[in-house]
Amino acid sequence: MNAVTIKDVALAAGVSPATASRVLSGNPATSPASRARVEAAAKELRFLPNAQARSLRSTKTESIALLISDVRNPYFSDLAHAVEQHARAAGLMTFMGNANESAEQQDEFLTTMLSRRVDGMILVPQGLSETSGQASDMMLRVVDAGIPVVFVDRTLADAQVPSVTARSREALEEAIALLKANGHRKIAFIGGPEHASTALERHDGFDAALLANNLSTDPALHFAGDFRSASGAEGARWFLAHPERPTAVIIADAPMAIGALSVWREKNLAVGTDFSVVSFDEVDALLLHNPPIATIAHDLQAMGRAAVESLLAVMNHHEVRAVELSSTFTPRPSVGPTPDDEVHMEGSPRP
Repeated sequence: MNAVTIKDVALAAGVSPATASRVLSGNPATSPASRARVEAAAKELRFLPNAQARSLRSTKTESIALLISDVRNPYFSDLAHAVEQHARAAGLMTFMGNANESAEQQDEFLTTMLSRRVDGMILVPQGLSETSGQASDMMLRVVDAGIPVVFVDRTLADAQVPSVTARSREALEEAIALLKANGHRKIAFIGGPEHASTALERHDGFDAALLANNLSTDPALHFAGDFRSASGAEGARWFLAHPERPTAVIIADAPMAIGALSVWREKNLAVGTDFSVVSFDEVDALLLHNPPIATIAHDLQAMGRAAVESLLAVMNHHEVRAVELSSTFTPRPSVGPTPDDEVHMEGSPRP
């Protein structure tokens, strides 16, 4: 529970409890200086208004909140569908929100859901930019208030919340073993942003999988994207121009893969022939590509079910442990032998 009271905020701000109460309730009858001190103290103490925190603990609404990272990402759309269907089967209505890969937009959603008095929250948490694992102030206030929360897909190191995630190292080892068997030794990686725990897990898993296959790691073959299509397109151009001439690439999510594939298609390059490609996330766009793309995929139905079950357990005051699922590698024709003749750095195949 949240042990911080309005009196604590007032003391820290150097104002009376009545003044602190007026500021925190939105009453305009306070001076700008007092308002600034109270708001700063509330933020520093992670104060959450009791009415908001208490409403989530005492009033059942038979509804939950679900926050995903990017509604345009088909991976998260499929995850949202799984959560919503399992929640519905449990008699719960789901309010969905889109963080747009932004901690600020996440916090706006959290604030709104507090006023909606949902019974609990399933969140794909957004870490603060460039700081892996660091929760926003609003996220910490929600967690400290004892509101039922479960993280799904991603985690935050400084927020102690039950989580449902997926481990990709073993699937990466399989993917790299297949690439190695096809003669590939210089394998590039187009990864995600540092503030996302999944990006770090996949990056670390990629390096570990190289070593497990007796291949050396090379930071110069890592490209930092942002889990969006435009950065995948940028990564595709980086891959073609790379002085090390990598012959294969693993891409950390579907939107970046889609962006990369569009660049290579425009340059009339043949995936699986000119170079090999493996992508995370088994989505229709990758399976319908010619040739179909080899994927490292999570079981999103299992992930959604586990997230709902974990949240129900938290809501019923049961002890909940972290759930870690395993990813699956599926080989497809986008992985082929190392080409006898390398691709030109500018992106066209040698004649």
